[in-house]
Amino acid sequence: MGPAGLPREARIRRAGDFAVLRQASGRLGGRCFSVRYRQNEQGHARLGTAVSKRVSKRAVERNRIKRLLRESFRRARSQLPPLDVMVIAREQAAGVPGPELLAELERLWRKLVPLKRGDDTSTIAC
Repeated sequence: MGPAGLPREARIRRAGDFAVLRQASGRLGGRCFSVRYRQNEQGHARLGTAVSKRVSKRAVERNRIKRLLRESFRRARSQLPPLDVMVIAREQAAGVPGPELLAELERLWRKLVPLKRGDDTSTIAC
């Protein structure tokens, strides 16, 4: 991908990384998405997505949601702390127009920004 794409190092690809996020991580949620997050050692944010057939039986719809997720993350990535973020789509996401999904994702990214960086052991900034 070109410079506007989401580079390989910005994606969570290993099953073990997804498993760790499912078991020991912080949570955020909205109407259409649930977010699991955990600090990482890479120094930058990474994205993992989960859009199951429960969300929509149509692959076209699931792929549309994943494209919107990646684009929204790509835009917000520079402001995010070094976290592994897994976004799980909910069933309600299938019928929602793209701009509404992007607005909800933007709200979720803004909630992640206050998380502390560096050697702090706490997770939320006071």
